Amino acid sequence: MKLSVEQLEKYLFSVYKAPVKVSRFFPLDMEKKVMAGRDLKGFGYGIPYVIEFSVGGSSKRVVLETMRSEGFGHDHFSDRAKILLWQHSVFDKLPRHVRSVDVGAFTLDGEGLKSLGDCGEFFIVTEFVDGGLYHVDLDRIKETGQLNELDEQRCLALSDYLVDIHGVRREAPRFYVRRARELIGHGECIMGLLDSYPGGLDFVSESYLIDVERDCTVWRWRLKRKAHRLSQIHGDFHPWNVLFREGVDFTVLDRSRGEWGEPADDVAAMTINYVFYSLQKYGELAGVFERLFRVFWENYLHKTSDREILEVVQPFYAWRGLVVASPIWYPDLKRDVRVKLLNFVKNVLRFERFNLERVNSYLREA
Repeated sequence: MKLSVEQLEKYLFSVYKAPVKVSRFFPLDMEKKVMAGRDLKGFGYGIPYVIEFSVGGSSKRVVLETMRSEGFGHDHFSDRAKILLWQHSVFDKLPRHVRSVDVGAFTLDGEGLKSLGDCGEFFIVTEFVDGGLYHVDLDRIKETGQLNELDEQRCLALSDYLVDIHGVRREAPRFYVRRARELIGHGECIMGLLDSYPGGLDFVSESYLIDVERDCTVWRWRLKRKAHRLSQIHGDFHPWNVLFREGVDFTVLDRSRGEWGEPADDVAAMTINYVFYSLQKYGELAGVFERLFRVFWENYLHKTSDREILEVVQPFYAWRGLVVASPIWYPDLKRDVRVKLLNFVKNVLRFERFNLERVNSYLREA
């Protein structure tokens, strides 16, 4: 579809209630390819665009983003609309989260954008935030094999952030039970990931995936007894959703699936990446990434005194392990890394208490 400057200015006028002058717009990850014309031909759903404009004498930058429809429970227009409407309602409630400006929709005739009405595809507009994604730090650490003082400080800052947000509790068992159910059955979670693995792979069998699904269903019933743990969470706290600026100053992006849930969700989402990167570097959890894994966990456990988390983190690690082992998300990963990650997924589910000292044993075939 085409997206014109005139359409953007009309839409932004409806949001800011003042005349708007758009200077340029461009794909977020392609800043050098600035759109200088009046129309952005080939605007792509699922690709975030930066819009630069002036309003009321101030210069502003926002990001306009839609969602792709490629599986993981995003197949229907209503699936995507639901997610974006929810995100707009909760982004601003979480500390350090990028602010949402508006949620709206493209009209069915493709002629414009509006806040709501005869809507077609939905979009969300957020503030633009500068910074570098945290995974860039991990890429550098993997390349050099070296940690500096700032690396450990950032790891601690991320752990401290979870300590803070998880300290907000709520007595509402229905939300915890729902999140436990969605962990297993949601299109973005365990069953959605299992369904995304194509047949005929040389590193995983259908019987393995069935076993994991069955074991995770057992874990759902265990989690249902833990509703007293309901806490404020991010829901997708991984290195591609954290933007660092100078020092330990950061902003988080793309809160997902609910305001309330199990703290282990966030802890697993971040710390699985230290295991993931370490496997690529060392073939096991070792060296600099073992250091980060321990710093994060030890700080979190010390400051929360939440040892019970070790009794509930297993299915969340299984889910995140399925993500990082996925041929869809990581098509160029070496086979032996995938196999060890999938060993980890199956093995952690076998134990009622996660042992931080046994991670490498979980990576070996049972």
